[in-house]
Amino acid sequence: MSTDTTAAPVRDSHARAWEGTGWGFAVKLVLMAAVNAIGLYVAWSAWDVDQWGVLVASLALVVVADVVYFSRRRIAGKYLYPGLVFLLLFQVFTMAYTLYVATTNYGTGHNSTQEQAVEALLIQNERPVDGAPTYPLTIVRDGEDLGFAVVDDSGQVLVGTADEPLAPADDAVVDGQVVTSLDGFEAVDLPTLLADPALQEDVLELRVPTSDDADSGSYRTREGTRATVYASSLDWDPEAGTMTDTTTGTVYTADGETGQFVAEDGSTLPVGWRVGVGFDNFTKAFTDDDYSGPFWKITAWTFAFAFLSVGLSFLLGLAIALLFDDKRLRGRAVMRTLFILPYAFPVFLSALLWRGMLNSNPDYGIINSLFFFGQRIEWLTDPFLAKVAIIGVNLWLTFPYFFLVCTGAKQSLPSELSEAARIDGAGPWRHFRAIQLPLLLISTTPLLISSFAFTFNNFVIVYMLTGGGPRFTDTSAPLGHTDILITMIYQISGVQGGSADYGLASALSILVFLVVGGISAVAFRRTRKLEEVL
Repeated sequence: MSTDTTAAPVRDSHARAWEGTGWGFAVKLVLMAAVNAIGLYVAWSAWDVDQWGVLVASLALVVVADVVYFSRRRIAGKYLYPGLVFLLLFQVFTMAYTLYVATTNYGTGHNSTQEQAVEALLIQNERPVDGAPTYPLTIVRDGEDLGFAVVDDSGQVLVGTADEPLAPADDAVVDGQVVTSLDGFEAVDLPTLLADPALQEDVLELRVPTSDDADSGSYRTREGTRATVYASSLDWDPEAGTMTDTTTGTVYTADGETGQFVAEDGSTLPVGWRVGVGFDNFTKAFTDDDYSGPFWKITAWTFAFAFLSVGLSFLLGLAIALLFDDKRLRGRAVMRTLFILPYAFPVFLSALLWRGMLNSNPDYGIINSLFFFGQRIEWLTDPFLAKVAIIGVNLWLTFPYFFLVCTGAKQSLPSELSEAARIDGAGPWRHFRAIQLPLLLISTTPLLISSFAFTFNNFVIVYMLTGGGPRFTDTSAPLGHTDILITMIYQISGVQGGSADYGLASALSILVFLVVGGISAVAFRRTRKLEEVL
C-alpha cells in the first residue's frame, strides 16, 4: 500500500513535466525563435549604421518578450505586450521621430551627413583633366562588382574597380582595342551593356582611381567605350574644414550651425548636411515672409472647412433622418438607399468626377451648362468659389454618413419619453429641442469629434478637387487659397518635386497634432459634462 502511494505522485510529476512540451509549447518556441531572430537582425542592422537607440530598444523588446512568454506567470502581460509593442512602434516612435526631424534642417540639400555631403560635392564638381589621355574601355565585372579594363598607348591592359586603382593585368586577352578575357573578371560586351539600363546607370556612376593618391583623379566613362581621367574642381581639407574651388580660389568653410559650406561673400555650395536647429522650424511658420502670411490664411480656412463641413453635414443628415422617420412617407426604403449612394463611392473618384463637372468651360463642365445657362463660372480657379465648391462637394460626400448615424441613434431613443412629452402637451418642436436633440448629441458627439479630426486632415478632397489652388500671388511658396494644413505640409515636403523642407513639414505636423488633440480632448470633456447633466 505504501508503494502505491509513492508511485502516484511520480506519475503525476512526469505528466506535469511533459505537459509543457506538447504541440503548444513547440509552436510557441518556433514563434519566439522568429521574434528573437527579427529582433537580433534589427539590432545588428542598427549596429551597422550606428543607430544606438534602435539597437538598445530592439534588444530590450526581445528580452522583455522572452521574459513574458517563457514565464508561467504574467498572464496579463502575454495579452498586453503585442499591443504595447505596436503602440511604441507605430505611434510613440513615429511621433518621436517626427519631433526629431522637426528640430533639424532636414530637406533638399541637407539630406545626409557632412562626410556624405563632402563626397557628393567632390563628385558633382568633377571635370575632365586637361591633357589627360583617353583610352579604349571594356566594362568588366566580378559578380556584382564592376570595373574598368583600359588599353593604354603601349598596348598594356590596366584593370581596376571602385576600390582598387588601375593596375597592369598581364593575363588579359585583347582583340584589337577590346578586352575579351581577363582572369577573375567577366568582360561585358557592348550589346549586353546597351540592353541593360540598370547596368548602364551603374557604369556611368562608376569611378576607378588612377592611383592610390585620391587627388590624382579617377577614370570615368560617358558612353561605355572610352575612359577619361576626371578630377574634382573642389579641394577638401578635412583638418581645416574647408572646401576650396581650385578654378576661382574661393574658400568655403563648414558652418556647423547651418550645415553648409559658406564663403566670405555669403555664397554657399549646393549640398549641405543635417544639423540640429532647435525650434527654428516652429517659429519659421510664423516669422518667415514666405510662410507667415499663407500659414495664418490656411489655418483659418482649415478650421472653417472642418467646422462648416461637419456642421452642415450633420444638420443635413439629421434633417433627412427626421424626414424619413415619418411612417406616412412612402418608399422610405428606396429613398434611403438612394441617399446613401454618395457614401458608397470612393472619395478620390467622386472628387475627380466633380472636378470635371465643375469645369469653368461650359462645353465640359455640366454644372455650368445645365444649371447656369452656359455661363463661364470659375468654380475651381476663383479663391472664394473654389472654397464653396470644396465645402459643397464634401457635404455631398459626408451627409449620408450622418444620415445613417442619426437614423440609428433616433431609433434607439426610448419611446416612453416621447409618450410622456405628448401627455405633458409638448409640441413637435419642443419635443425635438428638449428631449430628442440632447439625447442624439450624447450618442453622436464622439462621432462628430472624430469626423472633425478626419475633415481637419482631409487631404483627398482638397488635393483631388483643386490641388490646393488657386495659388497665392504674394509668396514664392507653392501654396494656394484652398490648401488646408495637411496639404500645406504635403506641398512643403516637396513630394511632387522641387525644394523640400522636411523639418518645417514635421514641425507643422506636430502643430496639427496638438490642435486636433486639444480640440478633441476639450470636446470629449464637454460631452461627459452633458451626460452628467442629463
